[in-house]
This record gives sequence, structure tokens and C-alpha cells, in this order.
Amino acid sequence: MPPFTVLHVCMGNICRSPMAERLLALAVRERLGRRDVDPGRADELVHSHSAGTGGWHAGEEMNPPAARQVATRGGSVEGFAARKLRSDLIDAADLVLTATADQQEYVVALRPDAAARTFVLGEFGRLLAAVDPAGLPPAEATADAVYARGVALVEAAHEARQGTVALPTDDLDDPWGRGDQCFSRVADEIEETVHPLATALLP
Repeated sequence: MPPFTVLHVCMGNICRSPMAERLLALAVRERLGRRDVDPGRADELVHSHSAGTGGWHAGEEMNPPAARQVATRGGSVEGFAARKLRSDLIDAADLVLTATADQQEYVVALRPDAAARTFVLGEFGRLLAAVDPAGLPPAEATADAVYARGVALVEAAHEARQGTVALPTDDLDDPWGRGDQCFSRVADEIEETVHPLATALLP
């Protein structure tokens, strides 16, 4: 049921997946603004959240350099607290985007029935280019319409994935403990997927 729910997964849930969570939310708000729709409705249409496979950072704030990247790009870091990935979070997600192929395998091992809606983030970005928007449900800024379009988009991406393999370059490098330049590059790579995703949901 609406909203269309995207779960971002990395290891610690303090760097990559929080950046992806908040940068997708920002991209959706920006799309709504371009359509003269109240950006405050973004979470009603697309719920972007995250979790980590490790769980040892549960309750912590976003890593400071990750938070700086989100804030610098116009996103919000308020209210974030890291948490461990749970089965119920996967079950409730319409799309699961992982930082790496190893984390994709972790998700699918935990919930095999989520395989068709679980992708490495970079892989999903590549597959989006193979999806014909004309074959998706109508694009309207309503919860039901965005949900239907999102579910159809994930199904189309899964079909486009058949016969292909994930590439090493689909993985996001772990920037933890590294400098702002590394965090900036990883945030750029995240935006290369979340911006087209927001555009596909709300063209």
C-alpha cells in the first residue's frame, strides 16, 4: 500500500545508506516542487528509509562527513538514528537498494521472496535506463499513482536484469574513516541513481 517505500541498506547505517535515504527524499521533494506540488507531501508519496546489516551503530547519528554531504546538497539530517536491518523492514519495502552485492545477498538470504525487488544501487541505476517510461502507469502526484508507477518500475527493472550480472562498479565504496572528498564522490554516485529514480516516479 502507498506510500511507495524504498529501503536503503549498507553495513553500519551511518554513511552510505543514510546518504541514499536522505538524498532520495530530497530528489522527490525537488520533483514535487517542479510540478508545483507541496514538497512537504514527499513522504506521503515516497517513503525513503534505511538500515544496516551490522547493527553495531544502532541509535547513532549519521557520520559527520555523510551528514555534511546531505546538508550541503540541500537535504535534511534531522531525526536520523542508525538501526539494524530486520526482516519486517524488508517485507514492507517495495524496493530495496543495497550499497554492495554482498549486502544484496544478505537481504535475499534473510528474505528470499525479496529477490525480485532487491538491487545493488548502481545496478538499479543502470537498469533504469532500459525501462520504457511509456509502459508505466500514468504519472500523477498522488499516493496511489506513485505507488502503482513505482511497483511497475521495479518489475520492469527486474525484467531488464534477466540475463545480466551486477558489475563491481555497481558497488559503493565504504567511505567510513575517509575524507570529505571520498564522501563527496560516493554521494555523487548515489545521486546518479536516486535522481533518475525520482524522475521516473514523478516525471
